[in-house]
Amino acid sequence: MAQAAAVAKKPAPPRRRRGSATPRSLPYLLIAPAGLLMLGFIAYPVLSVFYYSLQDYNPTKPWRNGYAGFENFVHAFTEDPLFWDTLVFSAKWVFVEVGLQLLFGLALALIVNQTFVGRSLGRAMVFSPWAVSGVLTSAIWVLLYNSQTGITRYLADVGIGSYGTSWLSDTGTVFWAAIVADLWRGVPFFAILILADLQSVSKDLYEAAEVDGASRIKQFWHITLPHLKDAIILSTLLRAVWEFNNVDLLYTLTGGGPAGVTTTLPLYVANTSVESHNFGYASALTTVAFVILLFCSIVYLRLSKFGGEK
Repeated sequence: MAQAAAVAKKPAPPRRRRGSATPRSLPYLLIAPAGLLMLGFIAYPVLSVFYYSLQDYNPTKPWRNGYAGFENFVHAFTEDPLFWDTLVFSAKWVFVEVGLQLLFGLALALIVNQTFVGRSLGRAMVFSPWAVSGVLTSAIWVLLYNSQTGITRYLADVGIGSYGTSWLSDTGTVFWAAIVADLWRGVPFFAILILADLQSVSKDLYEAAEVDGASRIKQFWHITLPHLKDAIILSTLLRAVWEFNNVDLLYTLTGGGPAGVTTTLPLYVANTSVESHNFGYASALTTVAFVILLFCSIVYLRLSKFGGEK
């Protein structure tokens, strides 16, 4: 009887009000406005590009506008030689640029990770080019490559080359001239990410390796490089996407010339839409570029085993 009375006197748990936000759903409700806003800014442009890629859309020739189906894609793959030329150059540009940036960025990160006098100032100088915009970088290097006041003038003064030479107007030198200009800006990106990951490598591993008689090269190969695996994979992927979409530097530095030899696919898209006003065909090219980048990114992450065991 006493036990039954105690059970009867036990207060009932409070009843939840219907319609009230539960603790589990409350965080999602709080971030929903920002999430919907970001989704709108991202989804609308992407869907618009997909829509216009199936259209003939030229504001200067409205009488020709209308549904085109896959004609823009067929034209790109079968009738437009510039599409393949710009795609091949884009692949070459990304491979050379990202590979050299990774190599020099890794070397710089290893150097500034050492202890020496003025290390903070050295790090600031190494990382400062990353804060410069692409257009400003182009302006700096246009002045450096100027045939009258730039590097070639001083080289000609010491007997190297001839006066009036412009590396940006020569099809044999313009590629490497553009590569050097973008290296100056892109190397600090790799150096920053790799240096941040180097800070987390335990010094005990290097001390144990030295006790075992491992050389500096073996320590780098078996300790440093495996630890940097994910940082290298992520940085190369991000930089490859950015370099593929590089428009500002090449447009300001070379304008895609001379003779179109430095025209990437995104630069070709910009010229097609802005100069020719053929937004339907430009949207189709953009869609192709999006699919190529998405496919290559997935394959790269799968083959590199990003996030796996080091």
